[in-house]
Amino acid sequence: MSIRKDVKKKIPARSAVVALLLCAAWCCPRSQAQTPTESPAAAPLYKDFVDEAGRTVRIPQPVQRIVSLAPSLTETIYALGLQDRLVGDTDYCDYPPDAQKKTKVGGAINPSLEQIVALRPDLVLVTKSLNLIETVHALDNLGVSSYGTDPHTVQEIIASTERLAEVLGVPEAGKSLGADLQRHLADLQQRLNGLTARRVLFIVWSDPLISVGKGTFIADALRLAGATSIVDSAQDWPHMSLEEVVRLQPDFLVFPAAHSDGGQSDFDVLAERPGWRGLEAVRNRRFAVISDAVNRPAPRILTAIEDLARQLHPEAFSAHPEDEKEKKPPPPRQQLSLRLTDSSSGDRVLSEACACAL
Repeated sequence: MSIRKDVKKKIPARSAVVALLLCAAWCCPRSQAQTPTESPAAAPLYKDFVDEAGRTVRIPQPVQRIVSLAPSLTETIYALGLQDRLVGDTDYCDYPPDAQKKTKVGGAINPSLEQIVALRPDLVLVTKSLNLIETVHALDNLGVSSYGTDPHTVQEIIASTERLAEVLGVPEAGKSLGADLQRHLADLQQRLNGLTARRVLFIVWSDPLISVGKGTFIADALRLAGATSIVDSAQDWPHMSLEEVVRLQPDFLVFPAAHSDGGQSDFDVLAERPGWRGLEAVRNRRFAVISDAVNRPAPRILTAIEDLARQLHPEAFSAHPEDEKEKKPPPPRQQLSLRLTDSSSGDRVLSEACACAL
């Protein structure tokens, strides 16, 4: 996340009509990837799956060569221990650090189809929240199988991880990882049981001020951390007026950042702006900085949830000193956050700047 205005100027916008057409196109079934006609004796094995966009896709078996077109999917592949099968990913796939060494196929919005085909993938992984349906259609036409994910809550992230493990032929790894994540969530909810949720403003962007809507996986992550967003909007990434925020008076401001110093710097810059001193949270320096893992629907989001819970509710952890050693993975490089929808104009922001999240 960044406070600087100059990044915003680089982001192009598309009309809401185009956005709605793309969303509808994602939901419409397409013919499955075509494969060259071969003699029965030489025909490879395939298995049909229904992905999270409702598409029936035919996937070669076994899946040995994978291309990921989203940072969250790359993280999930590593979490499942399948990094050796990952032959390519996007320019923004930066976590874990080893992912940066993989062959790059361009951005999530405009990947190089030539590079993807050259990698001879058995399967290309895409996510409905980030990748364009035109990319999926182009892969279909080239005879390349693709599988799409579309989680909207933390529980759906866990379920999506388990389904993906089945698709990739490692169901036991998915079940094991899912069970571990569920145990962490259950322990966290036990600690927070009975505590009053903190009212927070999650800052995706500061100028214009953009937060998260109630239907996003980030809002769900806040809830699981013992927080509730002051924003009650059906828009995924609503614009907020500072006057409205001052009226609502959040208990804390929450910043996602690659490192704590970066988040504190963002807060310090924000606190100097006209109007922000009207917030008690600003005057009393009540803010939390968490890993930008919260921006990605991948298993690592649990570390961000736990981190935020510790900052908002330290009393829930003080009785367990042996648990105070936080096990945080090395943070990824700081990149600008999400693909956004402008609730006032209806414009959808589509840019490579958003491709580092999701």
